[in-house]
Amino acid sequence: MSAGSGKIDPMHQFEVQTIWNGFQLGGHQIAFTNSAMWMCIALVALWLFMLGGMKGAQVPGRWQMAVEGFTGFIDKLLKQNIGKEGRAFLPYVFTLFMFILFANVLGLMPLGVVGVHPFTFTSHFTATGVLAIASFLIVLGVGFARHGLRFFSLFVPKGTPIPVLLLVTPIEFVSFMVRPFSLALRLFVAMTAGHILLKVLAGFIINAGNVGAGLGVLVGLPSFALMVGVSALELLVAGVQAYVFALLTSLYINDAVHLHDHH
Repeated sequence: MSAGSGKIDPMHQFEVQTIWNGFQLGGHQIAFTNSAMWMCIALVALWLFMLGGMKGAQVPGRWQMAVEGFTGFIDKLLKQNIGKEGRAFLPYVFTLFMFILFANVLGLMPLGVVGVHPFTFTSHFTATGVLAIASFLIVLGVGFARHGLRFFSLFVPKGTPIPVLLLVTPIEFVSFMVRPFSLALRLFVAMTAGHILLKVLAGFIINAGNVGAGLGVLVGLPSFALMVGVSALELLVAGVQAYVFALLTSLYINDAVHLHDHH
């Protein structure tokens, strides 16, 4: 076996590759990439999922029950965190949750066996950043639309002495401005770390097949068992990260609606 024959690059899976060169816009090349393609696939899969579950049958089938279950789950989440006014944000938070969930799960599908290489665009900070900024802009929009300049009272906890306010207000402001960054970073890091680990284990299994029966079984079997376990864990993480993103978005919207970060 040559030195580099069994080498697997765990970072190669995150490489954004151009599928279609697209067009020039303001001196910048606007290209259609594998990342954009998998975003489209996630959207189409989500659309088909919703379409199949919105038949409105009197006796719902499994598909309809799944869609209603997810909708009810997010509706309950919003009701718990925002109250009755949370219903207005159901379309956005539900779409956000389902889009991230589909993106995460599609990226874990073992489609490599049929020559298709899934791309997990949530493992790119630019993609999670745009989703986080969208949530942040909604929070700002709702906050200023409802409260005007009173929205700034979010950074001034009630009953705080003025000398302490000089210290607390900048800290509150910075922690508020960091929210989209932390929201985006959490999802990006969780998805990237899991995929690197899976690729490293896959490398062990492939290399174990190349070194001969004895050592191959010794390294390959534990690696395969671990890979199955990590894959199951990653599916759980895929769901949890989508939930956390939706939960934090609803908590931030709640601050904008009720201004009670300092209740």
